[in-house]
Amino acid sequence: MPAQNKDDGGWKKFLWNSETREVLGRTGGSWAKILLFYVIFYGFLAGIFIGTIQALLLTLSSYKPTWQDRIAPPGLTVSPRSDKSEMAFNMNEGETYMKYTKSMREFLEAYNEEPQRDAMKYEDCGEQPDEYKNRGDLESEIGVRKACRFPRSFLGPCSGLEDRDFGFKEGKPCFIVKLNRIVNFRPKPPLSNESIPEEAQYKVQPNVIPLYCHNKREEDEGKLGEVRYHGIGGGFPLQYYPYYGKLLHPQYLQPLVAIQFVNITLNYELRIECKVFGENIHYSEKDRFQGRFDIKLTVNSGNKKK
Repeated sequence: MPAQNKDDGGWKKFLWNSETREVLGRTGGSWAKILLFYVIFYGFLAGIFIGTIQALLLTLSSYKPTWQDRIAPPGLTVSPRSDKSEMAFNMNEGETYMKYTKSMREFLEAYNEEPQRDAMKYEDCGEQPDEYKNRGDLESEIGVRKACRFPRSFLGPCSGLEDRDFGFKEGKPCFIVKLNRIVNFRPKPPLSNESIPEEAQYKVQPNVIPLYCHNKREEDEGKLGEVRYHGIGGGFPLQYYPYYGKLLHPQYLQPLVAIQFVNITLNYELRIECKVFGENIHYSEKDRFQGRFDIKLTVNSGNKKK
């Protein structure tokens, strides 16, 4: 029992020694020196970290990426999107394509004419392909740039203004295609026809990035039928480039191309590939949406279920 009391006394004495006025074996002055040391030490480390971050921020621009040499050429996006790039519907059964037409109507809301009437935010850039629209350097003091108007009416019968079913009901479906945005990117049209398949060479014209769709499998030759392209020049006109980013170009509208398959073979699965052609637009086997996309499309014409 006395030994236990002695041990208890030693433990308590370590916590607080009233004779030497020590806490955990150190005096108040000793604890103050240790605390001061760690405050200075960690303060110095925090200063180095903050200084490094601030120095890094000084090298970054608020308007453009510092390094763009490893950015891939823009991807090609299609609306409506589908799981695994496969789409099948029955032209006589609205419920089979309702989700696609709804998606297209929602996508095109940003291209309604009413919001684009604001002359402080938008400007007319013409209905024919034209040269790049130069709005100054990214780092200039111009501030927020105006955006080119692109009313959905440019897409003709695929605008959804007159036909809210976008041709799906007639078995002549429309698809909306766009090039993904890249800050300060200027797509360059093909300089010659040598890099373009012979069947697509008729699409080449000045000041526009051509888009061309075809059957991907040889056995589907002749089954795709006529493909109509609606938009400015049937491609992506240069006056809508470059894009200045969200801070400087908040109202920017990408130019669109609507493709319509007007006499596609019914009740048959087609593999369709669409590609854009340009001097600085390339393709990758690892990314099937880089400068192109493909889709399996089946338009059925069976009788409507009762």
